[in-house]
Amino acid sequence: MLKLLNLTEDEHNKFVEAHPHGDLLQLTDWADSKRLTGWYARRLAVGNDEGVQGVALLLFKRLPKLKQTLCYISRGFVCDYQNRELVNFMLTEALKIAKDEKAYALKIDPDLPLDAHRQTIEYLESIGFRHRGLKDGMSKDNIQPRQTMVATIDKNDEELLKSYERNNRTRVRSAIRRGTEVYKATGGDLPIFVSLMKETGQRDGFLTRDITYFESLYNNLHANGHMELFLVRLVPEQVSASLEEDVSKVEKEFLKAEKKKDGIKKENQLKDLNNRRDKLREQQQEIEQLQQDHPDGIVLSGALLAQSGHKAYYLYGASSDLYRDYLPNHHMQYEMMKYARDNGAKTYDFGGVSVAPPKDSAHFGLWQFKKIWGTEVSEKVGEFDYVLHRPLYALAEKGVPLFQKGKVKLNQTLKALKDRK
Repeated sequence: MLKLLNLTEDEHNKFVEAHPHGDLLQLTDWADSKRLTGWYARRLAVGNDEGVQGVALLLFKRLPKLKQTLCYISRGFVCDYQNRELVNFMLTEALKIAKDEKAYALKIDPDLPLDAHRQTIEYLESIGFRHRGLKDGMSKDNIQPRQTMVATIDKNDEELLKSYERNNRTRVRSAIRRGTEVYKATGGDLPIFVSLMKETGQRDGFLTRDITYFESLYNNLHANGHMELFLVRLVPEQVSASLEEDVSKVEKEFLKAEKKKDGIKKENQLKDLNNRRDKLREQQQEIEQLQQDHPDGIVLSGALLAQSGHKAYYLYGASSDLYRDYLPNHHMQYEMMKYARDNGAKTYDFGGVSVAPPKDSAHFGLWQFKKIWGTEVSEKVGEFDYVLHRPLYALAEKGVPLFQKGKVKLNQTLKALKDRK
């Protein structure tokens, strides 16, 4: 017989981390980080004589100047959705809490693969939920992306590299040997990361959050081992050694090429080698100047890596406009994957994508980057709403999309102004 349980935060988190449908967004640490943006949480736990069978973290946010709230169970109930009795019981209890908090709707977006759970969509609709459809992964109509790119990382270093697309393997190896250094940073380094985020936002035309948001996220999730900040530094001394080695190789190739018989092939090879040598010398001069100005190097990119049980998440990434030829992001992703794996993760989620968009799409570059890491599309069942106050729900359905469109328009305007400059 099912019954309500009273779990500690630690017991709740351990269940989430161990469950196949558990997710970072169901951790109490995540709820704590959301307080800054006006969310508060209540918890639900259900079990029987055999122990805990399901949990849910219910986030609430009050509507401006009203008593009503939105209830959002991010990534849905953490339970076995094939157990209909359990889901029904959890919904009944969740609705009691939602009504107690004057929610106009209860929203869920379960972490369930679409291919295995098409019948679950029909079932959830049969018990009162409204399915919001199978939206594109970058759709602004959903709170969390329905389609994400996920890599399997429970393999050794060489197998991990081999899982990447061939050109990406070459880039990663190049980044490793060219003088970038990936290191696990601390909360005190967040200003560096936020500065990189602002630079990234200006370059790519999107609005960025201020440091208080990232401090809240890091401070709440890092304490229990659920988040780390990684930074990538370009180290002049290491770069100089790598460039010197490259120059030496080109000089040797040059001498060999000069001994060949005259002809167009020899001429083209010497021209190519000369161009490579000139470029390397330019880079050497550039690094000599960097060494004078910043002897300890400069930070080129950074990222926030989160983890819940066997699942790792690449949450936020940022990079500088400088020295992009040294591929700091490629080195960083490889090191973060290894770190997550060594800490028990089996999968690495790159976040939302628009799947195979046309080349002229604003999301094409993101798709290109995320697909080269041995990833596969994780397509989920989507978002569901249980409506409790129809007039307010209808108003929210119209108002939120207008607000989102306004944000998109503002981002596009900012990018256009930057491009003109």
